[in-house]
Amino acid sequence: MKITPLKALDNSTLEEIGLAWHTDTDNTSYIENEMIELTQKEADNYYDACNELYDMYVEAGEWAIEKDLFFDLDIPPVLIPMIKQSWEEDVHWHLYGRFDLSGGLDGKPIKLLEFNADTPTMLYETAVIQWALLKFNGYDSASQFNNLYEAIGENFKRMITLGEDTSSFSEIYEGWKILFSSIRGNIEEERTTKFLQEIAKSVGFETEFCYIDEVKFSEEDGVFADSVNYEFLFKLLPWENIAIDEPELALIMRSMMENKNAIFLNPAYTLMFQSKRFLKLLWDLFPNHPLLLETSFEPLRGKKQVKKSAFGREGANIEIFDASFKTIASNEGIYGNHKSVYQEFYELNQEGEFYYQPNVFYAYESCGLGFRKGGMILDNYSKFVSHIIK
Repeated sequence: MKITPLKALDNSTLEEIGLAWHTDTDNTSYIENEMIELTQKEADNYYDACNELYDMYVEAGEWAIEKDLFFDLDIPPVLIPMIKQSWEEDVHWHLYGRFDLSGGLDGKPIKLLEFNADTPTMLYETAVIQWALLKFNGYDSASQFNNLYEAIGENFKRMITLGEDTSSFSEIYEGWKILFSSIRGNIEEERTTKFLQEIAKSVGFETEFCYIDEVKFSEEDGVFADSVNYEFLFKLLPWENIAIDEPELALIMRSMMENKNAIFLNPAYTLMFQSKRFLKLLWDLFPNHPLLLETSFEPLRGKKQVKKSAFGREGANIEIFDASFKTIASNEGIYGNHKSVYQEFYELNQEGEFYYQPNVFYAYESCGLGFRKGGMILDNYSKFVSHIIK
C-alpha cells in the first residue's frame, strides 16, 4: 500500500469550505494529511464489487420479506408494515448508502464488512474535502473514484422518473418539495444533510431545511414546516431510533405512508440492510461468495471472529475474538441491548500500526471512495484519508 504525504488544509480553510468538525476531542486533526495511491484496476474492482453487493442485498431483502425474517434482523415490529410498503412501492427510492469494506489493495481480495444503508455520514469528506486536498496539493483533482455529487443528483431525479433514464425529469417534475432535517447540535450531521439539500436543489427540486424537532407530522395531511407542505422528508435520524425512542411518531409516520401523503428518505426498507444481522442472510443465500465473510447468529467454531450488535455505530459494542474465543480487542457502547451477530475476522489494510478501511458510497451505482484510518477497531477517533488513482 503506497501512502503519499499531503500538505494539510488549515482549520480556517476547512471551515470556509464547510467542514467544521475538523478536530477530534483529543485535539488531533480528523482529516489526515496523506493519501492512498490506487491503480485504476483497484478502483474498478471497488466499483464492481459494490454494484454486485447491492444486487445481492436486493435479492436477500426479497427473501427476508417473503420468509418474514424481521425478528432475526432485530427489526422493531412497528416498522415492519412500513418496510413492506416501501419495498413494494417504487416511489420509495433508496437515495444513498455506504459500504464498509476490507481489502482491495496489494492484491488482497475485497470483503464486505457491513452496509450503512440508512443514515451514512462521511459523505461531505468523500465528495468535497478529498477533492479540495488534491487540488490544494497540485494534483489532478479528477484523478479519483469520486462522482458522488453527480450520482446523488441523478438519484434525486430518479425519485420522480423511477428508472435509470432521468432525461424526462424536467418534463414530469411538478414542483415537488423536499424537506431536509437533522437533529440539533450535531454539526457533522447538519452539514451532511445540508449538502444533500444543495445537491437536490442543483437538479431542480424545491428544498428547505429545518431541525427534526421543528417538523410537523400529520397523519391526514403529511409533512409540514412553517405551514408549508412537503412531499418528501429526508431525515438523518435512524429508523430504529425512531421506533425505539419515539414509538408514537413511528405510528404517525406509518399512517402517513398508508395515506400516501409523505415519502421518507431513506425508505424504511433500508433498515433491513442496515442491520448487521443481514450479513448472516447474505451468507445463507450466497455461501462462500468471494465478497462475503462467514457470518452466524451464534459464535463461529475455531475461527478468529468479530462480534457486532445488529445496530451500532462508530465501533461501539465490537469485540474481536481469536480462534479459541479469547478476546483480543473490544469497545464498549450503548448498543448492547440489540441482538448480536458473529462475522469471520478479516484484517483491514495495514501500514505500520494503523489500519485503513475502504468505504464506497452507493447511489444507484458505486460512486465514491474514501478511507478511514485507526486501530484494529475503527471508532469515533478514526481519521479520514483521501485517495488518488495513478
